[in-house]
Amino acid sequence: MRTPTCHARVISSLVGGTALVLAVTGTATAHPVHRAAPDRQVLPAEDGWAAYGTGTTGGAAADPAHVYTVTTWEQFKAALADGGSAPKIVRVKGTIDADGPGCDAFAVPGYDFAAYLKTYDPAVWGRARNLDGEPDDSPEGLRRASAARQDASVKANVPADTTVIGVGRDAGFKGASLQIKGVDNVIVRNLAFESPLDCFPQWDPTDTADGNWNSEYDSAVVHGSTHVWMDHDTFTDGEHPDSTLPSYYGRIYEQHDGELDIVKGADYVTASWNVFEDHDKTILVGNSDGAATAAVDRGHLKVTLHHNLFRNLVERAPRVRFGQVDSYNNHFVAGDGFSYSYGIGTESQLVAEHNAFTLPDGALAGSILKKWKDAPVTAGDNYVNGRPTDLVAVHNAQVPGEILRSGAGWTPVLRTGVDRPQAVPGLVGHCAGAGHLR
Repeated sequence: MRTPTCHARVISSLVGGTALVLAVTGTATAHPVHRAAPDRQVLPAEDGWAAYGTGTTGGAAADPAHVYTVTTWEQFKAALADGGSAPKIVRVKGTIDADGPGCDAFAVPGYDFAAYLKTYDPAVWGRARNLDGEPDDSPEGLRRASAARQDASVKANVPADTTVIGVGRDAGFKGASLQIKGVDNVIVRNLAFESPLDCFPQWDPTDTADGNWNSEYDSAVVHGSTHVWMDHDTFTDGEHPDSTLPSYYGRIYEQHDGELDIVKGADYVTASWNVFEDHDKTILVGNSDGAATAAVDRGHLKVTLHHNLFRNLVERAPRVRFGQVDSYNNHFVAGDGFSYSYGIGTESQLVAEHNAFTLPDGALAGSILKKWKDAPVTAGDNYVNGRPTDLVAVHNAQVPGEILRSGAGWTPVLRTGVDRPQAVPGLVGHCAGAGHLR
């Protein structure tokens, strides 16, 4: 294992599609000839699944006409749409509010939340049927129409061969949902995301025995896309943590979805040096167990998570179905409400190694892993509260009703270097997240 240092990695610069030179950063740097500007840096070779095959270069080959600096949501969406299929770099300056008009501006005429609550009160509607068949002029139909307005406003589609990067230490988005959908070769770096707040969650009486409020809008979603690098970003609920949300029908009025979801046959994704904090359902890799989803996801969803800070989360860091996920050198800091970190789902092949976990008094190490479906997992050289811990063994001892099998059946090779897990809390704490890109 290497001596810990921020960014001990190789960065190649691309200008006009041609690799110029290599510059090595870290403690052993020896006479680098050239170091690319951050907006033209590409994913280093061997740096996780996104380095597989063609690698991930984003918009590093963009010509000057396709480099944009934006300060508003309208400018950002226009830059993404400009230039057709040409590689592009979109530089985000300051915090961009994607939800500026507010919830009232999205509501269609006639929408009345009080009428919605009265109509679908379980004491009136019951819990045996959902609301999917409700007509357009019903409270649910008006909710759907209002939600469609918000959907069109807060989502931005990121095209292929694009780098989206924050300028300086205070760049990011409030209330935005980046859609990396059906494209190849995207880089998103140095941005702080405050989770979108769904103005119009849907009540589903059939979701669990008690029903649930279900919301839309991940801060970023990788949907059927390949070669995506998410690096030095920060994801948080910001001014609207779940603790501030009301409850209706005895259930929290959930207005947040995921922070980063990777779904629908997405492949070759690396998430490095990010901060995920103060959230419930954090990262979903594969969104369903169903046969139709399996046909799309099986053999895909190859994801690497390294040197990320997961702090004050409830669950899904990540929850995995089908994918080969390599999670190493991450620091997990549990807080109030902690449920689990790794969710083991259908046909998943999770490798979780060289990670550090900080649990509060009373939290069981056996809860770090959660068995949703029978699937093998490799979990070695992990430390819990500073002590080496066999996560599978402690889970099986503490949760004997959900026995997990060891051995994911594959060995990750796409790693630029592995730090000692004892050093990970300090390293990640000082170097991860938006504003720390060097």
